[in-house]
Amino acid sequence: MGVKIVEVRTGRERKAFVKLPFSIYKGNPYWIPPLIRSAVNDIDPAVNPFFKGCDAKFWMAYKNGKIMGRIGAIIHHPHNAKTGERFGRITRPEFFDDAEVVDALFQTAENWIREQGMEAVVGPLGFSNVDTQALLVEGFDQLPSVASVYHLPYYQSHFERLGYKKLIDWVEFNLYLEPEVPEKAVRLSKLVKERYGFTVEEMKSQEMLRANGKDFFRIFNTAFNDLFSFTAFDDAQVEYVLDNYLSVINPEFVHIVRNENHEMVGAIIPVPSLSRAMQKADGRLWRGLPAIIRSRKKNNIIDLFLTGVLPEYQPKGVASLLIAETYPVMVKYGMITVDTTGMLENNQKAIQNWKQYSHEQNKRKRCYIKYFDEKKQTALGTYVGEDCQSDDKE
Repeated sequence: MGVKIVEVRTGRERKAFVKLPFSIYKGNPYWIPPLIRSAVNDIDPAVNPFFKGCDAKFWMAYKNGKIMGRIGAIIHHPHNAKTGERFGRITRPEFFDDAEVVDALFQTAENWIREQGMEAVVGPLGFSNVDTQALLVEGFDQLPSVASVYHLPYYQSHFERLGYKKLIDWVEFNLYLEPEVPEKAVRLSKLVKERYGFTVEEMKSQEMLRANGKDFFRIFNTAFNDLFSFTAFDDAQVEYVLDNYLSVINPEFVHIVRNENHEMVGAIIPVPSLSRAMQKADGRLWRGLPAIIRSRKKNNIIDLFLTGVLPEYQPKGVASLLIAETYPVMVKYGMITVDTTGMLENNQKAIQNWKQYSHEQNKRKRCYIKYFDEKKQTALGTYVGEDCQSDDKE
């Protein structure tokens, strides 16, 4: 019996789409299950405002009556307009190690993307930079952040077997915290504040986080504008992200920098790791809620969700200031390790911020590209992003 492809259209089918990885990764100690309801909402155009400006379809592959794989495809019109590209995105690919299933899924997604007038497929990418993106290619024995991804090694083999080539990578680091803030960081923090008149503000409550939410994303929209795959968030999208994440953020860790005119110029959002709590939840908030609440204060790993600094302030040490000011709070709560989550391998400004701390690159995620024109694809060579590899493997 061959493979049957079914387009996802109903609420029941969305739920089946979301639940497939629970079977693929069953018993895997590193996979982090998403909250089922939230993941269903993310692929529902009636709920998720990130569908604005995007066309998207999702499919499941059945073989012998069993769901064996899934894939989605997105035409992100705002991003294509920004870059002048005609790219379609594959998103949320998950599958058992079955070439027949994988071929049917990718052919379906690629055919639809081609029919929309696109010239290439990139991914995995989502609707935004806070959506699921990239494919894990290093660090299969590492626990990821909930803001990252996990895949099994055979996924990479199937991508490359189908002719996909590297476009760019994200690298992730573990930082190892000392019991006290490094003296160098303390001196730099003091110097930066004195020289530029900066003040650092700690968020004291969920209400303060909500009140500053739009300013946070104003910073991120500007700071990330030139980074790969980024498209600015509008107000409805900001509210959607805040609604999804605000309740799990301990505001004490969140710091902002203001200039002498009291304008926000930088922000850092660290979150005590939710990875183990989400594993206990196993897709259901009620089941993991006690562990999620405990994780806000009883934890030894901090995940660095977002750090953003306005471009004109980046040379003035704002990022280093944010890190130095957050460090004592992390030590206060017994944090030992910081997971930086993904940074583009060619974003040396961001990577250099961590070099004054004890660190180790422990994970790598990849975005691939495949042109429909064979000549263009052949011209890419082995790796598109070969010249911007990070060699930091300390």
